[in-house]
Amino acid sequence: MAITLTETALHEVKRVIGAQAQSGMGLRVGVKGGGCSGLSYSMNLDEKHGPADQVFEFDGVKIFCDPKSYLYVNGLTLDFSTDLMNGGFKFINPNATKTCGCGTSFSA
Repeated sequence: MAITLTETALHEVKRVIGAQAQSGMGLRVGVKGGGCSGLSYSMNLDEKHGPADQVFEFDGVKIFCDPKSYLYVNGLTLDFSTDLMNGGFKFINPNATKTCGCGTSFSA
């Protein structure tokens, strides 16, 4: 499986990377301990990937994920919504057994 982006998420990631005006940047998706349900998603821009990272590419956008996080996000779909009340990135994770109302915390 892989980490995938919806068209709206791909458009937003491209916009954010373009605003940084640095070619070669990618999106790092990961997991860290904490949050309401035990684990929280993390996302940031990164210039390079590590030797053990999983690397995916969608229409020129690279996605990096470290091996430990990948155990929890394998199969993840990243979406983006422009809704006024609940806008932002949304994590659709088939591995999550419980999620929090905030949408960024889960347990597996």
